[in-house]
Amino acid sequence: MLDRHIRPFIDPPLNKLGRSAARMGLRADTVTLAGLALGLAAGLAIVLEAFFVAILFILASRLADGLDGAVARARGVTDFGGYLDITCDYVFYATIPLAFVVLDPQAHGVAGAFLLLSFYVNAGSFLGFAVLAEKKKMRSDAHGVKTLYFTGGLLEGTETIVFFLLLCLFPAYFVPLSLGFGVLCLVTALARVLLAAKVFRG
Repeated sequence: MLDRHIRPFIDPPLNKLGRSAARMGLRADTVTLAGLALGLAAGLAIVLEAFFVAILFILASRLADGLDGAVARARGVTDFGGYLDITCDYVFYATIPLAFVVLDPQAHGVAGAFLLLSFYVNAGSFLGFAVLAEKKKMRSDAHGVKTLYFTGGLLEGTETIVFFLLLCLFPAYFVPLSLGFGVLCLVTALARVLLAAKVFRG
């Protein structure tokens, strides 16, 4: 919901940084993998209860996630780059809830499993829509230049990052925060399914 509103503010500096990185020979895929490594490091920090360090790694990971697209636009967008980016994103999104479950399986297990389920359902609705949109040759740049068709929703990347930061700031509230966010993820997926029924039926 917030992604398209913040893009006009973050894209210009990211694109400038991306062009500089591309001139230095940096590849978008390298930045993508670096972002994933930072995200995995955030998960490890959570398991070790180093929540402030986890916040820094999460922010650095998402900076890399924005920068890889900027580098790709400067060097030339590739289908594999888009595939690698979305795959690494989903690994990152699963890592943070999993880290909280590993931290305290007894207290966090059920809520963490529900949260991961909601992520899985939301991701499936998103990717399924993207496949059909490609088949219909649909295009949208509301979320920036992407290799996949991005449908908006109640919860998008920005909201998810804010949620992860809240988990790190208030780890004692993991269960209610996760249950609430998981429900909103399912609402987002349902809205996308209803949109697909309207757009693709017949």
